Amino acid sequence: MFETVLKILKEAFFGSLSSVKQIAVIVIPIMMVLEILKDIGLIDKIAELFSPIMKIYGMKKESGFPLVIGVIIGISYGAGVIFKASKEFALPKKDLYLVTYFLICAHAIFEDTAIIAAIGANGILILTVRLLVAALFTYAASKFLDRKAENEVKL
Repeated sequence: MFETVLKILKEAFFGSLSSVKQIAVIVIPIMMVLEILKDIGLIDKIAELFSPIMKIYGMKKESGFPLVIGVIIGISYGAGVIFKASKEFALPKKDLYLVTYFLICAHAIFEDTAIIAAIGANGILILTVRLLVAALFTYAASKFLDRKAENEVKL
């Protein structure tokens, strides 16, 4: 019995260590690229490009960068970028919630669409519907959070 428990714990430990290593191999280079993009001013350009969309949701323009990264590389690997961007750009909690809500609906959007299209589904339709649902859900959440913030402020 003790040997079985020990074997399970050993397998869990080394399996977890392997997962952390795999994530680090992806996240560390992404963080390095993020720093380079920031140094050459490309993050500011990306933020400016997405600022009209961020304005619709009442978010800071700098929220556009982690949102785009999350859509492109997914929640798991994008989380590191989101955490780093939230600190570097002092993103408010509302913006972080809204980025998360959007990514809940649109995570792995390109991979999922490619897989579904490969088995015969209409990829453009799937992509469009997922982006539309993400946009509408995030918009509704932004209005809810705005209303909640208004109700909390009592003069």
